[in-house]
Amino acid sequence: MKRRAFIGFVIGSAVSATANIKKQDDTVWLREDQKNSFLQVQKKINLVKRHVGHGNFNILSYDDMLKIAARVSKIGRFTPQELDFIEEVFYADPSEHGFYGRRIMGSLTSDIKKKDVIKVPRTGHYLFRQDSQKSYDRIVSDVGNSLILTSGVRSIPKQMNLYFNKIKRTKGNISLASNSLAPPAYSYHSIGDFDVGKKGWGYKNFTVSFARTQEFWRLRQLSYISMRYTINNKDGVRFEPWHIEII
Repeated sequence: MKRRAFIGFVIGSAVSATANIKKQDDTVWLREDQKNSFLQVQKKINLVKRHVGHGNFNILSYDDMLKIAARVSKIGRFTPQELDFIEEVFYADPSEHGFYGRRIMGSLTSDIKKKDVIKVPRTGHYLFRQDSQKSYDRIVSDVGNSLILTSGVRSIPKQMNLYFNKIKRTKGNISLASNSLAPPAYSYHSIGDFDVGKKGWGYKNFTVSFARTQEFWRLRQLSYISMRYTINNKDGVRFEPWHIEII
């Protein structure tokens, strides 16, 4: 991992932290012809996650997700229309709805090898061996045991699950969802980045409040750590003080 300090930023109001949200007249919404497939896909992916368990789902491949769905009667095989929708989302250009990050995964069938990752005890998450694992261990040693891994390796189905759930919560507002979560092919979690938080804080670790914790201020003092998504970052993602850049 490159040794470099956190890029400077100002911890401001909630308005500052969401400065990258597109203007209302630029907002991209889920199309009417997509809604039925979207709802079915979102439901099936959640059912697959429930079937395999949270930890296993983090590294589940796309092909294995399809096989499990077809094998388990309460889930059901993905239909051609649903598969077309998934491919449309995966291979689309997200700059049309305000996300400007680079594509990380070139194919839906790209998978994560179990030999390349290690499960972090008491978190339910995985890290890639070598750089990610070493960086996390060093961070915990320097910051303290109150810091915890909140999200590590994410397979394509995992990122798809997070992204589609966010689109549903935003009532089909793809622009707003993309401001909070990278589309499935664009997550650096798929190649090394990870999130950290304060033990016992739950969802607050994924809000600007984390930037006001002692854990975060200790992180800022570490010259070997960089933050991926600063305020007004070029990718069009909200301010994420919890996201550690590795690659």
